[in-house]
Amino acid sequence: MEKFPFKFAFFQNKFVETKTAKISIMTNALQYGTAVFGGIRGYYNKKKGAIFLFRIEDHYKRLLNSLKILGVSLNYSLEKLKEITIELVKRNKPKTDIYLRPFAYAGSLQLSPNLARDKIFDFFIYMIPLAEYLSVDKGLRVMVSSWLRIPDTAIPARGKIAGAYINSALAKKEATDRGFDEAIFLTQDGHVCEGSGENLFIVRDNTLITPPASEEILEGITRNTVINLAKDLKLKVVERKIDKSELYLAQEAFFTGTAVQIAWIKEIDGRIIGNGKRGKITQKLQELFFEIVRGNNKKYSPKWCTKVKI
Repeated sequence: MEKFPFKFAFFQNKFVETKTAKISIMTNALQYGTAVFGGIRGYYNKKKGAIFLFRIEDHYKRLLNSLKILGVSLNYSLEKLKEITIELVKRNKPKTDIYLRPFAYAGSLQLSPNLARDKIFDFFIYMIPLAEYLSVDKGLRVMVSSWLRIPDTAIPARGKIAGAYINSALAKKEATDRGFDEAIFLTQDGHVCEGSGENLFIVRDNTLITPPASEEILEGITRNTVINLAKDLKLKVVERKIDKSELYLAQEAFFTGTAVQIAWIKEIDGRIIGNGKRGKITQKLQELFFEIVRGNNKKYSPKWCTKVKI
């Protein structure tokens, strides 16, 4: 029998054993990608006997906004989604870092991707153990993908829309097949966008630079966190277009995202970034970030972390 890392999930309006949470092969979302999803990190702090859920409210606001882009809705409020998630963590009693996957989807068994018919989406959430998605320590080797980011006029990147992620899968496969850790997308007009599942920052002349939301990026919650922390640290932060060639001139570069956290980049397209070591700005942001998410920072942890006693 297949083993599941945690016993419980939330499915079809109730908590069930994860192994029993099944959908039909006829499910509309399975056929057409008519779904939106989120990803929420929970960090285990053994000394405090708790899991700290990072920016849970912001994650659900984005999920609900993704549904709004599609013109559909859920039968759950923001507060109810938070309540379900906290209860799920309590029931599973994790003693490790976790990743939660909330998923809202067209659950009908009808043919055609008809969002005018599937106006109310179904919802489930499950959790898995997750340490590192990509290494935050070793320095990543990345490439600029030959695949371009889908434009907002086709599938909006600011929504975490399931079907859109075939774009990411193609870029990730290309990078992996060529021996790289990750890919970087360009937009249709040739500007730097983001990774296959991460936002991107570079550092030039002590200035932190990242593409703006108008460059087909996901409006990342970790990205927003880093921008706020950098400003509080009195670092200069600029959101602007970045040319491909400018990547090669960066003194530092790193990815951000819920899964990837803050992971520094050592090499892009065979060019060593800076001196090939983790940069001072990247390291400072990493250290502060990991202090916060584990509930160990008195200034930021109380406002961004939801403590769940285990």
